[in-house]
Amino acid sequence: MANADPDSVLTDTSRPGITILTIHRPHRKNALDPLTAKRLYEAILAFEADATQKVCILTGTETFCAGADLHQVAQAKDDTPGENLRPVQGRNLGPMGPSRLVIKKPVIAAVAGYAVAGGLELSLLADLRVVEEDAVFGVFCRRWGVPLIDGGTVRLQAIVGLSRALDMILTGRPVGAQEALTMGLANRVVPKGDSLKQALELAQQLIAFPELCLNTDRQSCYYSAYDASSFHDAMSREFQAGSKVISAEAIAGAAKFSRGSGRHGSFKDSSKL
Repeated sequence: MANADPDSVLTDTSRPGITILTIHRPHRKNALDPLTAKRLYEAILAFEADATQKVCILTGTETFCAGADLHQVAQAKDDTPGENLRPVQGRNLGPMGPSRLVIKKPVIAAVAGYAVAGGLELSLLADLRVVEEDAVFGVFCRRWGVPLIDGGTVRLQAIVGLSRALDMILTGRPVGAQEALTMGLANRVVPKGDSLKQALELAQQLIAFPELCLNTDRQSCYYSAYDASSFHDAMSREFQAGSKVISAEAIAGAAKFSRGSGRHGSFKDSSKL
């Protein structure tokens, strides 16, 4: 495959503990071709594997992501699906790259412009979405007969509820930032041009907390949402995982509180146990 966009995914680790991944195909409104999807997948795996990196911010140049590059899709042959159109096998490469992953550490999406079709699905990979006031979400691929195969029918209904998810999925209509906020699709709505700045501030807040406890609680939420076989199973998993945190972080944290730190709602220096 020709290397037409050598910088289609930019990685910035200049801020301690924070990886910023930027989709950089502005000439295609950051729509992903197969090579860019693979690069994004590999960049996410590298973030997971790097113990110095605590939080990832996923964003795009000028706009978030307009989905799959339909110019590339139009050239596809039925009998040659390509590497990123293989069936789901655990954490393998998906059509939009990392779409089959439950990422192992916190991810924040900084959403400007459009997060539509596969771009909507990529935004759903994040734990939190910081959304600019004029941003638009939507299943725009509805009009072209392109299905959601990157987790849209799985993650969207888990985040916003079945009825609201079906409204978006069946109609393909645009959903603005304020409506996204009311339905829980957006976690923060910020002024135009501020999504990355606000996402960085949020990331700094997260990395200040005791890491094991934060990631354990996060993983328990995902297990309960997608993998638990019952309420009892979810509760049991939560207790077993949480119990391991007590000796590692909770006792020291409780001692710090006992000495007067962190009272009256203060989160200052919470990581310095």
